[in-house]
Amino acid sequence: MYSTFLAYLLWFIGGFGTLGFHRFYLGKFGTGILYFLTGGLAFIGSIYDFFTLPMQVRDANLEMRYRHALEYGSRRDARIEDIRGDFKRETRNVRDAGTDSIERVILRTAKKNSGLAAPAEVALEGNITLDEAKKNLEQLVSKGFAEVRVNKSGNLVYVFPDFSTDDVEKNLEDF
Repeated sequence: MYSTFLAYLLWFIGGFGTLGFHRFYLGKFGTGILYFLTGGLAFIGSIYDFFTLPMQVRDANLEMRYRHALEYGSRRDARIEDIRGDFKRETRNVRDAGTDSIERVILRTAKKNSGLAAPAEVALEGNITLDEAKKNLEQLVSKGFAEVRVNKSGNLVYVFPDFSTDDVEKNLEDF
């Protein structure tokens, strides 16, 4: 990256821009030679550069970034996709390994369904197997956070009383 401070320093050291050092620094070799041979275009170009040097530095930095993006863009994009894939795999591994994450998925599912959670829905929401979903639901039942009930359709559902509503209770079989 080009520095505005360094460009002004070279402008000052180069005879207030008449030698064109600042232009060579910014990669403007043609006008650098022109300034060197003509004394900064009879000092008029040097005065112009004094006022426009920050803009010239910004443009040179943008051009350098564009060149870099064109040269290395395809490799960078491929690396970003690799990183995204690694992140997705890592996220899935963390979710599979920790019961806290699965418990949160179960609780979000139960809250969304007014207190009901079915193993299939938990497996889908948590990106886990049905067996893992059922095992984790059973753990919550054994800890007293949920109950296993049968709905009017005859399916087993897990009821979380903290999120349960009266409408849900009407659709469950009594024991």
